[in-house]
Amino acid sequence: MKRISVNVNGVERWVVADPKRSLADVLREQMMLTGCKVCCADGQCGSCTVLIDGKPIRACVTPMEKLAAGAKIVTIEGIGTPENLHPLQIAWMAHGSAQCGVCSPGFIMSAKALLDKTLTPTREEVRAWFHRNRNLCRCTGYKPLIDSVMDAAAIMRGDKTIYDVMPKAKEDGSILGTEYIRPSAVAKVTGTWDFGADVALKMPAGTLRLALVQAEVSHALIKNIDTAEAEKMVGVERIITWKDVGGKNAITGLITFPTNKGDGWDRPILCKEKIFQFGDAIAIVAADTEEHARAAAKKVKVEVEVLPAYMSGFAALAPDAMEIHPGVPNAYYEQGVVKGADTKPLMTSAAAMVDITTYCSRQPHLHLEPDCGEAFVDDDGVLTILSKSIGVHLHHAMICPGLGIPPEKLRLIQNPTGGTFGYKFSPTMEALLGVAALVTKKPVSLVYDQYQNITYTGKRSPANINIRLACDKNGKLTAMETDWWLDHGPYSEFGDLVTLRQAQFTGAGYHLENIRGKGRTVATNHAWGSAFRAYGSPQSFLASEIAIDMLAEKMGEDPFEFRYKNLYNETSTTPTGQKPEVLVLPKLFDMIRPKYQEAKKRCAEFNKAHSDKKRGVGVSLGIYGCGLDGPDSSEARVEMTPSGFIVHSGWEDHGQGADLSAQTMAHEVLRAAGVKPEEIGLVMADTFGPNSGPAGGSRSNVFSGNAIRVAAEMMLNAMKKPGGGYRTYKEMVAENIPLSYDGKWVAAACTDCSPETAQGNPFPIYMYEVFLPEVEVDLETGETKVVKFTTSVDVGTIINKATVDGQIYGGLAQGIGLALTEDFEDLELHTNLKDCGIPYPKDVPDDIEILYLETPRDLGPFGAAGVGEAPLTAPHPAILNAINNACGVRVFRVPALPEVIRMGLEAKAGKSATKSELQHN
Repeated sequence: MKRISVNVNGVERWVVADPKRSLADVLREQMMLTGCKVCCADGQCGSCTVLIDGKPIRACVTPMEKLAAGAKIVTIEGIGTPENLHPLQIAWMAHGSAQCGVCSPGFIMSAKALLDKTLTPTREEVRAWFHRNRNLCRCTGYKPLIDSVMDAAAIMRGDKTIYDVMPKAKEDGSILGTEYIRPSAVAKVTGTWDFGADVALKMPAGTLRLALVQAEVSHALIKNIDTAEAEKMVGVERIITWKDVGGKNAITGLITFPTNKGDGWDRPILCKEKIFQFGDAIAIVAADTEEHARAAAKKVKVEVEVLPAYMSGFAALAPDAMEIHPGVPNAYYEQGVVKGADTKPLMTSAAAMVDITTYCSRQPHLHLEPDCGEAFVDDDGVLTILSKSIGVHLHHAMICPGLGIPPEKLRLIQNPTGGTFGYKFSPTMEALLGVAALVTKKPVSLVYDQYQNITYTGKRSPANINIRLACDKNGKLTAMETDWWLDHGPYSEFGDLVTLRQAQFTGAGYHLENIRGKGRTVATNHAWGSAFRAYGSPQSFLASEIAIDMLAEKMGEDPFEFRYKNLYNETSTTPTGQKPEVLVLPKLFDMIRPKYQEAKKRCAEFNKAHSDKKRGVGVSLGIYGCGLDGPDSSEARVEMTPSGFIVHSGWEDHGQGADLSAQTMAHEVLRAAGVKPEEIGLVMADTFGPNSGPAGGSRSNVFSGNAIRVAAEMMLNAMKKPGGGYRTYKEMVAENIPLSYDGKWVAAACTDCSPETAQGNPFPIYMYEVFLPEVEVDLETGETKVVKFTTSVDVGTIINKATVDGQIYGGLAQGIGLALTEDFEDLELHTNLKDCGIPYPKDVPDDIEILYLETPRDLGPFGAAGVGEAPLTAPHPAILNAINNACGVRVFRVPALPEVIRMGLEAKAGKSATKSELQHN
């Protein structure tokens, strides 16, 4: 320890600290300057960026001993306050750049260092600056961040005022369709928004810090767990194993498909007899500090008998593979597709047919904020768990029996959340926190490091799809056959549902009357499958959008126009037999057609001028439904108070803008009574409040939005005076009129899809998008980059323009990562953000153009659909199609790594590579 003098935000301060401790830890834990966020702890993400003598420094990898005498440190808390914001903070809010917000302080500090050097940077200079300083964002696709810096620079130069930049309500007071800022924006850009790790630091004295004893192999029998040495370690309060769990010691997958061969009780809270995947929790150490807990965890001895690890669907389906869950076959669910006439004769008589196999990878979510949470038993004896859950009511049902407590004694509340992109649709640490709080009878906290976050949370389920697609002599599609398996890891929760998605979306968007197919959900020993943005559709569209491109090629037709003549029409139904609620795809193609022609011309001109690199343009379409399949509902409450209104909703926010949307939905109704947006407060995501359902599948804007609308309409009706005008709070009380109204919205017409045929009406509303990327391929290395991305989108009425823009930019960036770099396959390599392939700023084009078509949906609140899933449905097959257009190499598997493309280029040159190798390498 050493007494160290530091100048922080203009104030000389003394701290007593270990000189080897990181500056980030000292700022956060000793000075409580938690605006400095630590996400990766190895300098890869820039969330911890602070200024030292004017230079952007990653505080997580800067030890205290490296600080020069007299160094001046500036943190996000030192450049602006909620009452006196820096122009960068204002511009960040104005452009919706703080989505989840966990990276915002780091970006703003990095940008400040740049603007302190120059007030006239170019967009490319800003992108290069962020790229060089390793500033990562997973939400925004970077374009809004560059917009923010450019506007902040203009304000600081005097070319613009803050009034020019800040969005405004419409003349009639409505904020619907505007760029009105989020209620959480000020806190996020000033670093005062407390994420879970910040909450952990601010827990009361006596809070126990937890560390996990985790499996270091992927499949094994547990012979013995020896905690004796660990129990003697400094600071250890308790070591918890399966013996201490009061309930079933399992998380239920809530199996609802009767043909599922499992029972859904296959994921242990703490492993008892068997390890099913790398990282499985075996024991929990509760200690006075995190450092002590982690040290003790290393001393727990786990004796195992290693079993064969089946790390892919190929391996788990092998005839000699053992059952991962004894008594349940590894292929534990089957999904059929039967629509229209028998496809076999149609395949035989087809003018052209394509038969390919595609493989969509185990894409990691790469949310920056590691998983984290807290738990305590409150004064009423209620176990309260704070976490990143995006399904608090869903998770309550999934973990309560495993913990062994009555439902009324369990409460889940969502912490402010730094992005999930769906992984938190599954409970991760909730049950672990609950067990620890129940056993120790003390408050507890658990914060994963990024290694744990990547290796021990769910991933997108890989799918291997064989598709056969046929057309007649006029190029009209006649039949489709599919055969697929989906690798869902060792735990069955939602595995049958994501397998059904392949039936719902493979071939979607096209007039296709005759379909036959069969798929299987397969248990493996790789990372468990969890929801990921666009859940199930990226696997589907990878297959059908490459197949249709190749079919156009066989017919000698332009792939854009071939698609166009096969789009949904007035007589079409979806692959599940449902009538599309709107027919917008032809209009979306018409909108983007001129852009396609321009792109083809640009690429041709580039290719004439270059021999070492080639450019190409690709196209695909993507569709996604808003809902959880079949009957679905949401609840909300609107309450009148002396100072305004409160919207109570279970709508979980993980960066998509639930707070702003909830406020907007209520305000659009209540503004008739003169209510202003700032008079509407929010209470969200608490199981002691209304059940709005989980925030996944782009359902919330439709379902929760409608529920809020209904509740607000009931409130407005109650406020109406018989002679006109609206009652005040005092008048409501005086007349004894209720001050609170519950709203509920149900998709009553939706039906489940059959496990045998997949026929049904699963979603009330769909989203539609057309993707048009331009790529550049280096013919020597196979390196590929997207240089421009144009997309046309219909997500119904736009509730907030900045939010919808941000969702699309961010989804496209994740699609670029899925197509070219991202994977979680190698447990030795894919263990940090960079090695998992997360795109940095210069990996995503700044030239992104969105063309909107707003077709109001009859069932949507104010005509809105959802948006979040749409941009990640099918950008990746469009990118692969563009690679083929650029250099003639077909790739059937993502990510399309440079070595795979290089192999294809060598094959074209007459060297040894086959189509099969390209599919499976």
